[in-house]
Amino acid sequence: MNPTIQKETFDFLKALEKNNERDWFNEHKPDFKRIEKDVKIFYNSILKSLNEHDDVDKLKLFRIYRDVRFSKNKAPYKTHFGGSFNRTKPKLRGGYYLHIQPNNESFIATGFWEPSSADLLRIRKEFEMDATEIRNILKDEKFKKIWGGFVGDEVKTAPKGFSKDHESIDLIKKKQFIFVKKYTDAEVLDSNFICDVNTSFKAIRPYFNYMSEVLTTDLNGVSII
Repeated sequence: MNPTIQKETFDFLKALEKNNERDWFNEHKPDFKRIEKDVKIFYNSILKSLNEHDDVDKLKLFRIYRDVRFSKNKAPYKTHFGGSFNRTKPKLRGGYYLHIQPNNESFIATGFWEPSSADLLRIRKEFEMDATEIRNILKDEKFKKIWGGFVGDEVKTAPKGFSKDHESIDLIKKKQFIFVKKYTDAEVLDSNFICDVNTSFKAIRPYFNYMSEVLTTDLNGVSII
């Protein structure tokens, strides 16, 4: 039987959103710890599934407590669960993320959130030289049906050193290379949710294979690791 996200998880997060203060949370902390335990089981089951077809060396389940030191929003608690799964570096690049939040705000994401300046330049240079392979990946019908297209930040015109008239400027000007798939509450609570998440993550592999090769070689295809 597949591990599932329970309705109780959403109920607690909704209540926390309405009562986002320490006294309420401390009063309901036993409920939180019980829910958190079940959520950890779910995330670890995702980790196990990922390692059946990938090499993931770390799961990081983010804490419920917010860092409010530099934020105008002083609410002390997050109203969602989030966890990331890191592929084993340096050979394998990219990562997975699972976000559980009520009111149809849950999603999975994958790709490159904040590539280093060196990685970003290497990716852009690859696209400048030849974007055929990445475009073939992006236009694959099975891939598009699950993941759609890139989302994330980009520069307005062209990065320094690149022509705004380049045929692949739509790719070159991106600063993030992310894919996102959203879920309704009903989909998250469904017993098949864990299978859908794993299947969707597995479908990203052609993209990860390509990007891992790019980021572990120079423009001549020579390994840098």
